[in-house]
Amino acid sequence: MSGLPKTQVLVEEGGNQCRKRSQVNNEQCSKKPKLNEMNVNEKKSNFSLLTPNSNGAIKMTSTMNKPGATTKKLVIKNFKSKPNLPENYQETTWSKLREAVIAIQTSKAIAYSLEELYQAVENMCSHKMASQLYVNLTNLVEAHVKANIEQFLSESMDRQVFLKRMDDCWRAHCRQMIMIRSIFLYLDRTYVLQNPSIHSIWDMGLDLFRHHIAMNTLVQTRTVDGLLLLIERERGGDAVDISLLKSLLRMLSDLQIYQDAFEHKFLQATERLYAAEGQRLMRELSVAQYLAHVEKRLREENERLLHYLDPSTKWQLIHTIERQLLSEHLTGILTKGLEALMDGPRLSDLTTLYNLFSKVKDGLNELCNHFNAYIKKKGRTIVIEPERDKTMVAELLEFKEQLDHVVSTCFQKNPKFVYSMREAFEYFINQRQNKPAELIAKFVDLKLRAGNKEATEEELERLLDKIMVLFRFIHGKDVFEAFYKKDLAKRLLVGKSASVDAEKSMLSKLKQECGGGFTCKLEGMFKDMELSKDINITYKQHLAATQEGGSLELSVYILTMGFWPTYPVAEVRLPAELTRHQDHFAKFYLAKHSGRKLQWQATLGHCVLRAHFAQGNKELQVSLFQALVLLLFNDGDNLSFEEIKAATNIEEGELRRTLQSLACGKARVLSKAPRGREVHDADHFAFAADFTNKLFRIKINQIQMKETSEEQKATEERVFQDRQYQIDAAIVRVMKMRKALSHNLLISELYNQLKFPVKPADLKKRIESLIDRDYMERDKDNPNQYNYVA
Repeated sequence: MSGLPKTQVLVEEGGNQCRKRSQVNNEQCSKKPKLNEMNVNEKKSNFSLLTPNSNGAIKMTSTMNKPGATTKKLVIKNFKSKPNLPENYQETTWSKLREAVIAIQTSKAIAYSLEELYQAVENMCSHKMASQLYVNLTNLVEAHVKANIEQFLSESMDRQVFLKRMDDCWRAHCRQMIMIRSIFLYLDRTYVLQNPSIHSIWDMGLDLFRHHIAMNTLVQTRTVDGLLLLIERERGGDAVDISLLKSLLRMLSDLQIYQDAFEHKFLQATERLYAAEGQRLMRELSVAQYLAHVEKRLREENERLLHYLDPSTKWQLIHTIERQLLSEHLTGILTKGLEALMDGPRLSDLTTLYNLFSKVKDGLNELCNHFNAYIKKKGRTIVIEPERDKTMVAELLEFKEQLDHVVSTCFQKNPKFVYSMREAFEYFINQRQNKPAELIAKFVDLKLRAGNKEATEEELERLLDKIMVLFRFIHGKDVFEAFYKKDLAKRLLVGKSASVDAEKSMLSKLKQECGGGFTCKLEGMFKDMELSKDINITYKQHLAATQEGGSLELSVYILTMGFWPTYPVAEVRLPAELTRHQDHFAKFYLAKHSGRKLQWQATLGHCVLRAHFAQGNKELQVSLFQALVLLLFNDGDNLSFEEIKAATNIEEGELRRTLQSLACGKARVLSKAPRGREVHDADHFAFAADFTNKLFRIKINQIQMKETSEEQKATEERVFQDRQYQIDAAIVRVMKMRKALSHNLLISELYNQLKFPVKPADLKKRIESLIDRDYMERDKDNPNQYNYVA
């Protein structure tokens, strides 16, 4: 227990007392000689002035030698009178403490031990001298701080020297206050804690330094300006003393003037610097270089925050840089460089662009809008230009794949960008009505046709999935269906389909996308082909049973008219043998399916002929028209164009193409006189007996007539006609449900129901047509309203 002794010691044993005053040091109690001797030493009041090496503790000892001795009881009582302090104790003790503080402030050796000084402070606090002690200490520290201000008021001092001297002063002050606080710790933990209105010794030192040095206008201005100059030089690439910056900025933070004195000016200087830098570099650098510079600047500023700036500055500092280098130039950056970055595509630069724009307000919105505009602009050039029709679909697939890669790799699969890309594709792909749908259908035909060796089944499946993505963007899906159905029929009938599995896979994709109503006719085509196989097997069994086969083998495809495209009927003259087989098959089929009508389509037929040449026998795989021409040369070796035309009754244009394929193609089984690529009315044709070819079976391709604009228009006209029926049905359906409806509401309802693009004028024509046919009528009182006629 520390402090002054206030008690005497009383030892009692078995009812006898032995009392001794503190003046008697060693006296044995005579009444009980068997008891062990007990020494009670009571020290004088332990003031550091009188006994400098004592810690003021009271020591009591009691020993018993015999285990059988009776119990001892120690009773501690107060002194009868309180000891008095020595005269001038407070002044003498403070003088010693003051001497120690000054020694600390002047970096000299302390004449007393720290334990002795600490004990002196404790004794003064115990005797209610703490208040005066605190005041004295404050005045002493304040006087020292005031004395330090003079060294900073010189006008001619170099800024670097000034900052170094300020840092030295601050560090010295901190060291001194730590030492002073360790001596006056008892004062700090008792008196200061009991009086919340006064500062702790450390805070008192900070407050004095802040008030007398840091808050001095001249000193503060020169300090802050010097710090800003150092930071500006460091931003410019010069080497500066980072530890000096860190120490002085931490000083401002500790003195709680960082925000008021430094931060505001620092942010203003930052804003001026980067505003000018942004304007200059936007003119001088490419977008990729500029973005790399912005990224570098942000990284550098984050390192400054890590090394010497206060963390509280982070948000405002980074926000200032992003605003001056990015927000102020969003449109400029995107207008100047997005197209070049996308055309690459320069993935790393696009990733940087996205990451930087995601940091600023409206950055991603601006990027998304320009991304959308870029897609529409480039996509429109692909779709609109007729000279790119041959490569349109391939270019669109490549463009879509590139954009998907950019969105997934650079834009983090942001749903906003995914939706924007879809919207842009849907917009530009429908800028040219019907043509993209037609070309997509033809592209599918090209890939599904036999002879397409460029892809495996897995690659073909992936390609079909990509095509279906484009298909989803098309508004006129019925146009696609019309052209796809025509090409599918040709593949199935001529046997040019690469894979039945691929065909059915494409069909299931269309069904999943558009529903069963869209694919029911296409599915019917496949069903007809399967039924035809069964019928041909049954027919061959019938011929074998009746022995009516002959030398000619006939295979027939039975096509349901509603499922297949409409083909023109060609009346040609067939050989008697072929006519007999046709009649025989018709009789067989109608016997099994009464009530049906068969119409033979000569344009779709193909044959295998056996030909005898000088080199040897060959088999020729030809169309029906080619077969009719070649069979004429069994009866004559030389025939004119007019004779062939009269004998076969083939349409003139089709006959010219047929003769071209036989006499001017790769396999020339006929010779033409005069020679030439074109067939004229005066030309003569002869059988080429000297024809040679290393193959036994030779396929002579019919020269395909390129699809004329008239045929395309005819297909589109059929689509338009189908649309009229759909519009009529939709109008009647709506009016039947509503009974009465205004014109505008009817138009709005039709737009919701119809799945293809249609103009209001077309809808108005169909409404007028239904009024004329008495399906509906105009209201007598309100001509703008229609009534349903039951």
